Amino acid sequence: MLKMRDLQEAPVLFDLIKHPEVFPYVRHKAYSSEEFLFLTKQTMEAEENGELISRTILDEYYHPIGTISLFDIQDGFGFLATWIGQPYFGKGYNKRAKEQFFDELFLNHNMNGIFMKVRKSNKRSLHAVLKLPYATMANSIYPEVYQEINKQEEVYNLFLISKDHYVSCQTFASAEQQHTEEEVG
Repeated sequence: MLKMRDLQEAPVLFDLIKHPEVFPYVRHKAYSSEEFLFLTKQTMEAEENGELISRTILDEYYHPIGTISLFDIQDGFGFLATWIGQPYFGKGYNKRAKEQFFDELFLNHNMNGIFMKVRKSNKRSLHAVLKLPYATMANSIYPEVYQEINKQEEVYNLFLISKDHYVSCQTFASAEQQHTEEEVG
């Protein structure tokens, strides 16, 4: 589940973000609780100004376990950044959070596409994105974006989730589930 970001969650999220399996891969690094609180406040202000969209990921008990954000929004496209605390790895939170966030972005914010840049060395993130049926490798489809994210050295793969492909996959999955339920019932 997702909710709007708020300052009260910052101490819990900071404890999760500083884990060595999480910290190297977060977009905005905070080295203290105060710095994380400041970054959270900046993020909330940037969302109010329409510069980004950011949500807190919650577990089934409504505890904050990570964040999901869309940055660098331009012409209906933006870059996704997600992190989840290490104790919650492998429990399905990432996929559920992404799908809820994508629904919001495509249906409520009228986004056309979501870029994901994934470090070629980050096996966990690469594995997660390859499990998404609506994600497309976009290195050659958007060569100018691929070159921009790799301008220093080639460290990222570029993926795209287009609105049309996402909605099509979700519609197909829903129809398939309904068909299965009808066969069982």
